[in-house]
Amino acid sequence: MGIEIEDKFDVPSDYEIPDLSKLAEISGPKSYQLVALYYDTPDLRLATRGITLRRRRGGDDAGWHLKLPKAKGVRQEITHPLTRSTKIVPAELTELVRAYTRGAELQVVAELDTRRTVTLLHDGPTGLVEIADDRVKGTVFDGKTGKADGGPESGPRVVRWHEVEAELLEGDQALLAKVGKRLRKAGATPSESASKLARLLEPPPVAHAPTKDGSAGQTVMDYLAGQVTALLSQDPRVRRAEHDAVHQMRVASRRLRSALRAFGGIITGTKRVQDELRWLATVLGEARDLEVIRARFARELAALAPELVTGRILARLGDDLHARELEAYERIKDTLSGERYYALLDALDALTAAPKLTKAAAEPAHDKLSDVAAENWDRVAKIYDTAQAISDLERRELAMHDVRKAAKRARYTAEALQPTLGKSMVKLAKHAAAVQEVLGTHQDGVVAQETLAKEAEAARQAGEDTFTYGLLIGLERGTAERAHADFPKVWAETARAIRKLL
Repeated sequence: MGIEIEDKFDVPSDYEIPDLSKLAEISGPKSYQLVALYYDTPDLRLATRGITLRRRRGGDDAGWHLKLPKAKGVRQEITHPLTRSTKIVPAELTELVRAYTRGAELQVVAELDTRRTVTLLHDGPTGLVEIADDRVKGTVFDGKTGKADGGPESGPRVVRWHEVEAELLEGDQALLAKVGKRLRKAGATPSESASKLARLLEPPPVAHAPTKDGSAGQTVMDYLAGQVTALLSQDPRVRRAEHDAVHQMRVASRRLRSALRAFGGIITGTKRVQDELRWLATVLGEARDLEVIRARFARELAALAPELVTGRILARLGDDLHARELEAYERIKDTLSGERYYALLDALDALTAAPKLTKAAAEPAHDKLSDVAAENWDRVAKIYDTAQAISDLERRELAMHDVRKAAKRARYTAEALQPTLGKSMVKLAKHAAAVQEVLGTHQDGVVAQETLAKEAEAARQAGEDTFTYGLLIGLERGTAERAHADFPKVWAETARAIRKLL
């Protein structure tokens, strides 16, 4: 797995790479013949999302390559050794695109035959930037018959072109920019296609509901589409158990659900989708919560003097929790390959393509959505007042948990509105996050105490020394009590600042 950062350029048929020797040491040119088969569903679900999956022969990186977009000009590349079969995609790669294929068959949709001439910019043995001068012959096959798009009587559609790619290796972005400047000065123009495959297939764009420029509907739908993309992009990372992937996917699902609730006056008919997003966040939450609390205990134990760490506590709070975390990951993977998950993704696609928008969606974004932001904070204040009116301490603490959730929703709403409403929403999100953080610190301390008490009891039943559990419970109690004591001041300062803001 690696990160691919490159700039692509369209060039005339007679284009020649200019002299780049003043930028770095030069090696090459060296030529290769590359033949790649590209795989997709018949309706090009991968290409539509900017994903390429290929089997390539030739060059020094022959094999299977899956490229997932991360940002403009940046893709994550996952490789797999070359296999004999050209019909069966390796199971590991098939698994990583399930969020896009959703059970549809992968098959060969195109072939690229490229005569590549490579020039390398380097500093001694360290490669800095690779410039690939590619003369490409692309062939498009019909998804079922192997014939051209025009019908069974015609042959495959063939397209030829000349392009140049400058890929960053161990150099820096400044050097890549200088290379691009030299290439453009010699007659190259930045390519409008993200990849060769996109240029060849010209896949349809992701369906997105048309909305009026500057309208509330446009702001809301742009945000929802962005969060759907964020959720989908985390799916392959979760399947590979990459760092922070479960957290990011959970955040995307929560942001989507929060937006659908907050913008109910703009988009309607989303109750079922909200329920399913909550289900997905719950599935993801088990592994995430174990990951967080295991890391929390590890930090606390590492800070203790060695003589204070007794019994099997390192194993119980480390290896044992990690084993439970891995089991939770397996349940997540099962969920991500299930029909219920696919149905949710289909529903999200339908939501962004053909939403049920209200008349308010056509109103100017600034006027309508400023009111939404204010209403969401008023909701936090009302839930807070209700909680404070409860005399029973235990019930009041439970109600304060609802305050934290409401503050999170207000924060997410403000963040969604930042591109449209600007600095006021940046400030509102910051204030809401302060309330969320202090309440979250208290809640995390309470949950950690409960977990430690259960683990201590299990250790006691096993005849183990439980001294260190008591120490950690004391630390967590102190953390929770400090957050509890800090909250009134944080709330007063936040409420005062937001009154001025709204």
